[in-house]
Amino acid sequence: MHHRTAVAGFAGALALSALAMPGTAQADEVSGDIKITKVVVNGGKNIVLGTADAKTFTIAVTATDDSGIEAGNTFPVMWHTPLPNGDYYGLVIPDNIAGKCVHQSSTTTTCTHTLNINPRVDVQDNTTAGTWTVSVHVQANDGDYMTKDSAATAKVLRNARLTANASPEPVKKNKTITVTGSLTRANWETYKYGGYTKQPVKLQFKKKGTSAYKTLKTVTADNKGSLRTTTKATADGYYRYSFAGSPTTSAVASTADYVDVK
Repeated sequence: MHHRTAVAGFAGALALSALAMPGTAQADEVSGDIKITKVVVNGGKNIVLGTADAKTFTIAVTATDDSGIEAGNTFPVMWHTPLPNGDYYGLVIPDNIAGKCVHQSSTTTTCTHTLNINPRVDVQDNTTAGTWTVSVHVQANDGDYMTKDSAATAKVLRNARLTANASPEPVKKNKTITVTGSLTRANWETYKYGGYTKQPVKLQFKKKGTSAYKTLKTVTADNKGSLRTTTKATADGYYRYSFAGSPTTSAVASTADYVDVK
């Protein structure tokens, strides 16, 4: 098991006394008529991590108040597992606390913050794959403020890889071909890719000259993540495997393998 290292609570680390510790039983704090109206993580897309490279993403916070939102005083953090002592397994803090703020009107502002997440530092181990929570603090020009413990959620997923190989090539029409492949995913404890076992994977075919793939059958990855099935070759075209993803792992399609039918 990969060693889990607790990350210090951000309120203490950054001395942000206005932002309550996320994950605690405290209710959201609000003073005045300020509202957080929208929080978007990574443009609405999942954050997918491999075994080495950090990923850059954004958290955009939109808030409104009759006095206007104070630029530079909107602060989000993203976290996974809170601990009783205020530390975390998984915590991501913006590179620039001020962010980039755009005033939509005299009352409404959107501040976009850039963050980096590293599979060798922030995710801690495989148990942190899945749903993360975003906490946000915003402040208005007149001193009104709001701290929202769970302002949004985002998926941080283990990257998946998928291969496909159809043979023999070429093949006579209506003869059987065998399509093999492998489904693997990033392991955030060993920093290697390992077989993703017992997962349903679709075998798909796209006839030459067409644009859409059709699913021929569903194959289950074995106890090593390997795939193997047969089908009849009826026309020239491309074969691939396609994995729809899981709550912890990204969707992926293999590179297509072309088969010439004689």
